[in-house]
Amino acid sequence: MEKSLFGAGCFWGVEDFFLQVPGVSNAVSGYAGGTTDNPTYRLICAGDTYHAEVVEVTFDPAHLSYGALVDLFFRMHNPTTRDRQGPDHGTQYRSVIFTHGPEQARIAAERKAAVDALGKWKTPVVTQIEPAPTFWKAEENHQRYFQKHGGHCHVSYAELAAE
Repeated sequence: MEKSLFGAGCFWGVEDFFLQVPGVSNAVSGYAGGTTDNPTYRLICAGDTYHAEVVEVTFDPAHLSYGALVDLFFRMHNPTTRDRQGPDHGTQYRSVIFTHGPEQARIAAERKAAVDALGKWKTPVVTQIEPAPTFWKAEENHQRYFQKHGGHCHVSYAELAAE
């Protein structure tokens, strides 16, 4: 099993999306990339810690490649809006890929360049690609949020797979 770390706006929707992907065994909502240890949702929302809402995805590379995960990441959100996804805005909602090692960094950079070159978006892709910092698991009430409460805020995996 391998891990990947993605930020694409509200972690509830990102987590829900990746849990639907065949080959993903787990997705956990949390925080990464900030300036304080043990951040909380309240601190993140205040905007003072610079953490991003992220999802740690555990996947089986024998059934799903990291490149395929990155491709899905770029398709499931708008990677051209800085610090914003839909109605949510602030640095905690930035588009970011935190990579585990040079191979993930290479793949993420190649896929980002390819998405930009497609010209699908009117503005450049602003997704940050950085080495993975400490991942802080979010509070339990943020885990599996849509499974517990219903709703969605990103396209579903089924919708993308049908395209």
